[in-house]
Amino acid sequence: MTDKQQLRRYIAQEKKKHSSETLDQLSDRLLQQLEQHPRFRAARTLLLYHSLPDEVRTHTFIERWSREKHLILPAVLPDNTLELRHYTGPHDLRTGAYGISEPVGQLLADYRSIDLALIPGVAFDSHHNRLGRGKGYYDRLLPQLPAYKIGLCFHFQLLDGPLPTEPTDIPMDEILTDQGTF
Repeated sequence: MTDKQQLRRYIAQEKKKHSSETLDQLSDRLLQQLEQHPRFRAARTLLLYHSLPDEVRTHTFIERWSREKHLILPAVLPDNTLELRHYTGPHDLRTGAYGISEPVGQLLADYRSIDLALIPGVAFDSHHNRLGRGKGYYDRLLPQLPAYKIGLCFHFQLLDGPLPTEPTDIPMDEILTDQGTF
């Protein structure tokens, strides 16, 4: 499969093979591994994302770690870019684009302050390439982030063959699935 839309449809079908409960369990397994990761343990400031229902479930994880680490979450702007905002608690969220809870806290001014970026994706490959949803939000954000980047996905989102990429695509430093690190 080399067509991006075809790959997105394929992954969507794979996700439908798993119940919400199974995706919760796989998410818990992945996030427990993340908590043991040396980069996570050393990081003080994390870029995370408030997950959509078909992504690695981060809502509880965000609440658990917001008391110990400084969390940054993205918000979608009308011009289809992401801005990064400080997360201070659930009272600080509003429903934004695509029904995603987004922070309304202070804007992050210095992207260099992020120690670790945890990035969602539709699919990843063994070369650490990422396929997004097709809007380019993270494609525009990633070049601005000097932080170590870990792509988070379920094991069935990690594909053997190379994903179609553009010269501007930024690969992840690592991929973490419910079955381990790649």
